[in-house]
Amino acid sequence: MKAMILAAGRGQRMMPLTAKLPKPMLQVAGMPLIEHHIERLKSAGITEIVINLAWQGDKISDYFGDGSAFDVKIIYSHEPEGGLETAGGIIHALPLLGDDFIVINGDIFTDYDISSLAQLHLDIGEGHIVLVENPAHNPDGDFTLRHLGPESQKYTFSGISRFQRHFFDGLQGGVLPLGPLLRMRLNECDVSTQLYIGMWNDVGTPQRLVQLNEHVRGAPHVG
Repeated sequence: MKAMILAAGRGQRMMPLTAKLPKPMLQVAGMPLIEHHIERLKSAGITEIVINLAWQGDKISDYFGDGSAFDVKIIYSHEPEGGLETAGGIIHALPLLGDDFIVINGDIFTDYDISSLAQLHLDIGEGHIVLVENPAHNPDGDFTLRHLGPESQKYTFSGISRFQRHFFDGLQGGVLPLGPLLRMRLNECDVSTQLYIGMWNDVGTPQRLVQLNEHVRGAPHVG
């Protein structure tokens, strides 16, 4: 199984920290956010990783190279300036990803166990998303848990998911967000869900980055 780390976003809300640096390269506990994901993927036995690049993407490729120094294999999916949004970026990278793959947002920090996601059984054309409890900046949530029905409480999409390649059949690509597609396919019962109760942070503003580093500084283990 392969994984894709989404790293092409502009990171406007993180300015001025992202003026000359992509958001996934901002440091938590002494190393870039994206490196934490690579380490967790490697621990789960996933060593073939695709990273999409747009804004300041050379800072990522220069740091990680082909991944050999990190005991993984990294392939880069280059996008035009401005990026292609999440679904557009995944579709653009499909030739590199194979039939079944994990996708992780490069700008989150979590202790979620990737190996549990890799062990799920998905039918052809299905997707699976990990939800978390709603943070203060997203109190209304994004999606309901499928088994509870569309009128139940909404939770926040963690930016962690797994897809069958055929999930994206019939889509043209280009600039395409993932949220509306997930909502439609969840209604069609083509997306399964789970709620994760554990460490998860959307590193969306400089203040949240400072708070996260303060939190993990005293943690017994980070990574």
